[in-house]
Amino acid sequence: MCLLCDDEKAYQAYMKYLDVMERQGKAADPQEAVGIVLEQLEAAAKADAQKKAVQDDPANDKTLSPFFCSPINK
Repeated sequence: MCLLCDDEKAYQAYMKYLDVMERQGKAADPQEAVGIVLEQLEAAAKADAQKKAVQDDPANDKTLSPFFCSPINK
């Protein structure tokens, strides 16, 4: 559990997962829950990274125009 205690987002996601399982009337295995929560956090981080990469692409920069000086490398 130390891994989750160091990361506030991971700890909150873990507690939410346990709450959802409890509301469904299911008993959650803590070890299995940690794996599921970490997979969800990794998937969210990967999606955020892809979204940021698309936003940082110069082709998507709406400020580029002949009348506006913007840096080539962001």
